[in-house]
Amino acid sequence: MSFKYSAIGLAVVSAIASFSAVAEDQQSSIKETNIERITVTGRTFNDYKVGSSSGAMRGDIDLMDTPQSVAVIPDFVTDEQLATNLSEVLVNDSSVTSGSEKWNRQVFNIRGFELSSGSGYLINGQQQWSHYVQPIETLQQVEVLKGPSSMLYGQSGPGGLINMVTKKPTYENMFELGFDTDEYGSTRFQLDAGGALNESETIRYRTVLVKQDDQYWREYQDGSNQERDRWLGYLNLEFDITDDLMLSLKYDHTQDKTGIDRGGWLDSDGELIGGKDIIWDQPWAFTDNTISNLGAELTYHLSDDWKVKAGYNDQQFNRQRLDSSPSYTEDAMENGYTINPFDRYDDWQHKTGYVDFTGTVSTGNIEHQLLIGANMLDYYYGQLRDMGDSVTVMPGQPVPRPDVDYRNDDTKSESDYKHYGFYVQDLITINDNWQVLAGVRYDEQKKDGAGNNSYAVSPKFGVIYSPASNGSIYVNYSKSFTPQGTVNDEQDVNDGLNLDPEYGEQYEIGTKWELLDGSLLLTGAVFDITVSNVTVTEQLETPIGDKDSITTQSGEQRHKGFEMGAQGQLSEKWFMTGSMMFLDAEYVRPEQDSLNGKTPVDAPEWSANIWTRYEMTDNLAFNFGAVYVGERFANTSNTIVKDDYVRFDLGAAYTMDIMGSDVSVRMNVKNLFDTDYLAGGTNNDVTVGEGRHVSLALQAKF
Repeated sequence: MSFKYSAIGLAVVSAIASFSAVAEDQQSSIKETNIERITVTGRTFNDYKVGSSSGAMRGDIDLMDTPQSVAVIPDFVTDEQLATNLSEVLVNDSSVTSGSEKWNRQVFNIRGFELSSGSGYLINGQQQWSHYVQPIETLQQVEVLKGPSSMLYGQSGPGGLINMVTKKPTYENMFELGFDTDEYGSTRFQLDAGGALNESETIRYRTVLVKQDDQYWREYQDGSNQERDRWLGYLNLEFDITDDLMLSLKYDHTQDKTGIDRGGWLDSDGELIGGKDIIWDQPWAFTDNTISNLGAELTYHLSDDWKVKAGYNDQQFNRQRLDSSPSYTEDAMENGYTINPFDRYDDWQHKTGYVDFTGTVSTGNIEHQLLIGANMLDYYYGQLRDMGDSVTVMPGQPVPRPDVDYRNDDTKSESDYKHYGFYVQDLITINDNWQVLAGVRYDEQKKDGAGNNSYAVSPKFGVIYSPASNGSIYVNYSKSFTPQGTVNDEQDVNDGLNLDPEYGEQYEIGTKWELLDGSLLLTGAVFDITVSNVTVTEQLETPIGDKDSITTQSGEQRHKGFEMGAQGQLSEKWFMTGSMMFLDAEYVRPEQDSLNGKTPVDAPEWSANIWTRYEMTDNLAFNFGAVYVGERFANTSNTIVKDDYVRFDLGAAYTMDIMGSDVSVRMNVKNLFDTDYLAGGTNNDVTVGEGRHVSLALQAKF
């Protein structure tokens, strides 16, 4: 793939490199003059740097003691950006690229590998079925765990995992109200409250309520716009049963209904068919999601050195999808296109559980941080579907809603499996300079029917060398195990086919440095990932009936590259977070295979991002951000290219005291220069980048 040099791409790389040099110079100066730096607390705005990740090692382990590349995105960064969904959060890590957003769900890739909606996402370390737009208002931080994590989490992809950490109850009373809107009339109301429920503070709570009504800019062919209606309720309770025993109960419920916009269609030259505004789906098509999570966690401190933690979560996910299912054709504007309407009801049930024993022991002068645990997943899926007749549609002439109803189907399609895993991990501290991580896991997935069971052993090994107290260099080796389940796409030739697992392995070497008295974290990593028995879905040049794609398995997929990141405080008033990635990704298959040597969809060679805040006064701050994504292919045959793009964002916030309460007003402008661009997705479901977008928010803290 050719690379078009971008000023912002080079600027971000240069900025990160220069920050490193400046930070080192400042730290050297501090040491030479023996000046003590003083950290001022009680600030109006927060720091960007997070020192630990709960997901990378299944415990709050310092990032410097983690032999793995991890990016942690705290909620106050995404609050500044007025993010409303997970895609707008993950734009803060360039190793994550977006895929399709059709059917009111979001697809992501880490290091070029697509995350599975069943095994690519965690909530507080437990697998989450993520076939919908994840709510972010309940999250304290989002952790991007890069590279295989199967040793701790079992079935998961080679690129990594997304771990979403929810907000916890507070001891002190807090009450926040928020409201934001935009130029289209979208609104979002938020309430976030917490505190102790009794005088002894042994019972605490945290609750979040959200009501959102969105108006989108793209139009259906009757002139109406796509709309979204969402509400969310979240409650987390903590009970200190004794000084050593704590019970946490969590419940959240999401209702999310939206019209369907599968995305734009690209012709063979990569140009949008019909322009950037047109929605090919019919205005009566919608998805209606109802999701609830009920969970419990028990933490017991056995001694000063050992504790046991057990948790369980029951996720119920029900969806009605009334779909017009338009079939891609390049001459749709001249000769029309076909819709294949259906009404479908999906019932997903994810039941997860785990138990972890963690503790420290010493053998002579060597310290061991041990983790011994097990987790499980009980998965069920059921579907009802009623198909309608195919109809030819001319652009600008919408057709009436068909008489289809999933309740007409009395033959429910069902599938289920159970997954179990057992793991042991030991972080060995040999001395102040050397640490070794060793771990192994055994996995077993059971399905009904002969030959459907899967087994795997996933090791992980890492070494950390710390040449200084503020820096480390690490290497790691890890493997991934990803059961593929069954092809579940009515437009796929192999719909219903049972797929074999994919197996991956990674070699990674990286470095981490804390500078400016620990206020700035710089990271870098080089990685090499190979996956065998690769599952590939290809778009058919000539559809077979109503089938326009085919899923097959063979060969390997190899992704090599490097990444850099910076996060934290550069001066008393200047904060930043930024990253960049170079990626060389290709399929390695038999020479006669048409995919051999091709690059996967949405795997750019270069990507970069930066977000900064500069505080003019104690009450006024300005933000600047930029996102660069390089050229990407829109189809597996690599004949259609999506151009690289740069998006600039700007923001400002002012905080004031009104009757003893902090009230802040924020205005953000996304895509400041109204750049035309294509985001994730293939040639028949590409996400069309939004033009200049102005948002306004008001928040009050009591």
